[in-house]
Amino acid sequence: MYFKDGQHILLIGDSITDCGRREDDAPYGRGYVSLLRAFTTARHPDARLTWTNRGISGNTTRHLAGRWEADALAPRPDWLSVMIGINDVWRAFDGDPENAVPLDEYTDTLRTLLRRAVEETGCRLILADPYIIEPDRDEPQRAASGKFVTVVAGLAEEFDAVHIPTQQVFDSALLSTTSRDWADDRIHPNLAGHALIAEAFMKALEI
Repeated sequence: MYFKDGQHILLIGDSITDCGRREDDAPYGRGYVSLLRAFTTARHPDARLTWTNRGISGNTTRHLAGRWEADALAPRPDWLSVMIGINDVWRAFDGDPENAVPLDEYTDTLRTLLRRAVEETGCRLILADPYIIEPDRDEPQRAASGKFVTVVAGLAEEFDAVHIPTQQVFDSALLSTTSRDWADDRIHPNLAGHALIAEAFMKALEI
């Protein structure tokens, strides 16, 4: 396992990370964060890890930039996991184009935030791809999202981060299933979809 005894893992992002953590399912949510924490604890009960969920539904990289100091840097995590970009793409397709984040802005903003985190806290990074659960790679939103996935993979290499290939995980699942098996809207996973994400984290982190 990459995590060491006593370390603090902070996960930040949008609704996929949030998943009710500010409401009835506080403090970890009912999604992949909760599953990842539960299985890590079950397999390594003596590790004494601290977990923090800082996902907020609807967030783009612009929102993340506005709360980065308080929510990502101030807690000084040992590990910082970032999954962001779904809304940056989605807003261009859901009737809210002024709040869509262009690819260049996304890249520059995310790189700046990650650099600050590493330089100011010394944390290790985990970068998870934004995704859409759509088998047709030529479908417009899927094609646009793929460009953001490429950016995340490149930043993971640049920052020597642990890369979570979330889009690839769903693509593999869609070879024998349908999008509706994992999410009603191609974005917000059901419990099985969150389990796929959690499994991807566990594999990459050798938990």
